[in-house]
Amino acid sequence: MDTIYALATAPGKSGVAVIRVSGPSAWNAGITLAGSLPLPHRAGLRVLRDGAGAQLDEALVLAFPEKASFTGEEVVEFQLHGSTAVISAVLRRLSELPGLRPAEAGEFTRRALENNRLDLAQVEGLADLIDAETEAQRRQALRVLSGDLGHRAESWRADLLRAAALLEATIDFADEEVPVDVTPEVRELLDKTRDSLAKEIIGTETAERIRTGFEVAILGAPNVGKSTLLNALAGREAAITSEYAGTTRDVIEVRMDLAGLPVTLLDTAGLRETDDHVESIGINRARARAEAADLRVFLTEGTPELPPRDGDIVLRPKADLLDDKTGAISGATGEGVSQLIASISETLSTRAATAGIATRERHRIAMQRATQSLAEVDRILDLGPDHSDIAAEELRSAVRALESLVGRVDVESILGEIFSSFCIGK
Repeated sequence: MDTIYALATAPGKSGVAVIRVSGPSAWNAGITLAGSLPLPHRAGLRVLRDGAGAQLDEALVLAFPEKASFTGEEVVEFQLHGSTAVISAVLRRLSELPGLRPAEAGEFTRRALENNRLDLAQVEGLADLIDAETEAQRRQALRVLSGDLGHRAESWRADLLRAAALLEATIDFADEEVPVDVTPEVRELLDKTRDSLAKEIIGTETAERIRTGFEVAILGAPNVGKSTLLNALAGREAAITSEYAGTTRDVIEVRMDLAGLPVTLLDTAGLRETDDHVESIGINRARARAEAADLRVFLTEGTPELPPRDGDIVLRPKADLLDDKTGAISGATGEGVSQLIASISETLSTRAATAGIATRERHRIAMQRATQSLAEVDRILDLGPDHSDIAAEELRSAVRALESLVGRVDVESILGEIFSSFCIGK
């Protein structure tokens, strides 16, 4: 592969900037700039020089050997003074060295994947960790980055490979020491894997919400104080408020961190019948976003305009104007706002507790494909041992579906399981 280099920290002026070099010529490049490299995994202060021997900067230099770096290749990192002039000078010097080129977007991580330093799910976890804005997002991304999903997939894979090995043994090695009827053990392995997959699939939607954010819609008739409440929750004038009904015509979004969870509050148009074409567009948008929202907060004195779902919050508006303030809230005075925040946080935290370690739609689809294949295996097994070859092929389809999660399955794995379990070729 080419040797690549790039600025690994954010561009612009900073106290420290890191330039990373990875590939077969990385150490040679480090020696060319720094004169010598510190011992692997050690940091050393070095003077970096250009082609004429003039000093570029004094930097902390780290060297990582092949198979012990982030990318799995030889890596050198220069920790420079973070001025744009220093960064430009060092990058320019690297561009002059033969065999080096600037890295493309995500290329260091791609090399980590290609060199088996990360699996596909870990790559996604790394991207999520970089984008994390809340504590829940950070924790979830770290779980994926640490390989939790890969370990779970490896456990499913091992059970399915065992089941496939049993079926393959009855087909190809009937004269060896193989149990006459392997169906009970195969079914047990299938049931175990299917149950585990089902639980993980259920938690995928919540996990994805933690990654992308929960939506909470504020709903009610015109002029009940929805925009005022949004401003109170946001702590700023995010929405226009007035005494005239129908001020809000579009959906206004405010991003917040509630109890460590990413939450987008939605201020919607007042729900009512209207002949105003523009207002009706806003009302239709409000209804659509309300249907898609994870949680709805209704402000109403009577029956909510839409049927509340389990967990939705129904409050009386304008508590500051009421004698009986039971179940009421006021964005104008802040009365009941802290209780509403606590209620939203508690509801969403309870839902977040059900999140699995699969965080993306891609993961859910792969697991559903595997589940469908396992159901087909069950159906084929009911047809009797003469159909074991078809069942084995369907099992391989399930394995291939799970392979897309982390990208590690091959035919030799099934043969290896057979040889180790049944002493074939003794």
